[in-house]
Amino acid sequence: MPDIYPFAAIVGQERMKRALLLNAVNPRIGGVLIRGERGTAKSTAARALAALLPDVEVVADCRFGCDPRQPTQWCTECCENASANGPLPGIMRPTSFIDLPVSATEDRVVGTLDIEQAIQRGERHFEPGVLAAANRGLLYIDEVNLLDDHVVDLLLDSAAMGVNVVEREGISFNHPARFILVGTMNPEEGDLRPQLLDRFALAVDIRGLGDSADRVAIMERILEFESDSTGFGEKWLPEVRAISTEITRARAIVDAVTYSRPDLETIAVLTTSLRVDGHRADLVILRAARAHAALRARTAISDRDILLAAQLALPHRIRKGPFDSTGLEFEELESRLEQARSDVQGAASAERQPEERETREPEKKKRT
Repeated sequence: MPDIYPFAAIVGQERMKRALLLNAVNPRIGGVLIRGERGTAKSTAARALAALLPDVEVVADCRFGCDPRQPTQWCTECCENASANGPLPGIMRPTSFIDLPVSATEDRVVGTLDIEQAIQRGERHFEPGVLAAANRGLLYIDEVNLLDDHVVDLLLDSAAMGVNVVEREGISFNHPARFILVGTMNPEEGDLRPQLLDRFALAVDIRGLGDSADRVAIMERILEFESDSTGFGEKWLPEVRAISTEITRARAIVDAVTYSRPDLETIAVLTTSLRVDGHRADLVILRAARAHAALRARTAISDRDILLAAQLALPHRIRKGPFDSTGLEFEELESRLEQARSDVQGAASAERQPEERETREPEKKKRT
């Protein structure tokens, strides 16, 4: 296996790294699309992220990596085995990294059912596909804009639902398909259709770094890595382990991160003011904000969590207004968020005033 460039050694591109880490904390966010010119560490970052992820516990001998602690999410085979043989033992394995080729077909992605064996022998035989291999791991799609639209639809559907269901001639088989989805592309080679673009929860547009010192640092680190990858990896190992520990800790608390009704209203006012279609963006911002709070070891989201989440969830969903189609200015978005929070507080204050008057009037009558 080739040596992997350390995640912590990537120079700059903080927004891209943040988007990847948030999905590592909570894969239910829905994946990230990284758009940028050639040579901007897109694929390097995806592979480096996989190396950060902790080992996972899977059902022993399960072809789909089912979680022994989540029987409601087991594949058809595990459900049948548990019914026949009782509790299923678990083993630990490294998080998988699956690289999907651009030429992948539907059968290669979802898997196939052998109809001939079913008819002749009465046996159900399922040949797993890419989604099975990627379960509870990271699925990487380079040049996702060149992949067949139908295949991209299948991948995004599975990422959203967390399950892959294959049905042929009345025979059905299902297995969990919960993975971190990372897609990369060069916009110069064509863009994704808007319908597919919106299905990626987060999107980041990156460019080569403009600071000469950063560019020198990139050259120095790559040359050092190429000359002694083992020594380079050991040099960055403490920082890599620190990030991995943060991910593990954040995963443990992300579902307990709290949010208030005003937080939800602020997100809704923000997306409404930017004329964002649908409701997917609202949910993505909330999930990403909770993941960011967990990554910072906090148990409640803040306005900054919402701001950083919106910065990743909105760029590819906005086509009109003060923002362009390729990104959001941080200061402008911050101003919008402050206005949204102010509107929510003003509405809450207006609702309280009639109640306060109602409670004061009986007191006046009583005194008279």
